[in-house]
Amino acid sequence: MQIERLADGWSLIDLEFIGHKQIIGSYVCYDGHEAMIVETGPSTCVSTLTAALSELQIPLDKVSHVVATHIHLDHSGACGVLAREMPKAKVYVHPFGAQHLIDPSKLIASAGRIYGDLMDFLWGEIAPVPEGRVVIVQDGDEIAGAGRRLRAIETPGHARHHHAYLDLGSRSLFAGDIAGVRLPGFAYVRPPTPPPELNLEDWDASLAKIRAIGPSWLNLTHFGQFDDVERHLTDLQKRLHDWGALVKSLMSETEDEEAIVERVRQAVHGEMQELGIDPEEYDVAASYQMGVQGYIRYWRRKLMS
Repeated sequence: MQIERLADGWSLIDLEFIGHKQIIGSYVCYDGHEAMIVETGPSTCVSTLTAALSELQIPLDKVSHVVATHIHLDHSGACGVLAREMPKAKVYVHPFGAQHLIDPSKLIASAGRIYGDLMDFLWGEIAPVPEGRVVIVQDGDEIAGAGRRLRAIETPGHARHHHAYLDLGSRSLFAGDIAGVRLPGFAYVRPPTPPPELNLEDWDASLAKIRAIGPSWLNLTHFGQFDDVERHLTDLQKRLHDWGALVKSLMSETEDEEAIVERVRQAVHGEMQELGIDPEEYDVAASYQMGVQGYIRYWRRKLMS
């Protein structure tokens, strides 16, 4: 397993999602008395996470805070399983996501329609979090623990139940998916645009909010810490809209979703290969199928409004 000690005092755990390195990360801080985790990943990664905590000499009963940027399964799918193993942990979540952690039945049904037979392989057990251990976090609320103070930043666009969290001490921002997908060693940022809540106007507003805050680092779930904040956000925002325009144009040519996905894949793979980037690992972190479905739903919603 890979554990990286970061410049801001946090540790980044590579959860080695379905055998892939540097795709999903979990961040942890420990002051010797209590520990805070930001992003759990899915339950398929719980053994990797708990082994890393052991290596960091963090007992499970010292974990007091588990913070979810949003309730997509690659970010918070393990919350319920970890709540069983971490008896003192409270789970902090956006108000629109709280009920889905307490009763994940609708979340499971929705994901099941998308992933089918791959559900168990990708995500594992999706267990409920006891209601008394779920803490609803509003925009601007602060979470104090493990010697840290995190401020919640309402950041819709990728999902309406999305917060980024600013560490007020180090000025690093746990960005969830609102700052996109970027793998270590590359400058390229890919927008994750799944259905059903993709909203480009909201995403632009969220990026403007992040710029106004001026974080020193972006701590990405997918994957790692980056300090070229403005360049990163500019790259993401341009690609977010370029891909949106491409999907909109293709929708005027065909109603065949698979054909649109393949055209987008060809265009993006060509772009990445010109930059000397192997697209395969990026594809694991943010699939074309989900991304195109998000844009299609967004544009159809716009046409109906």
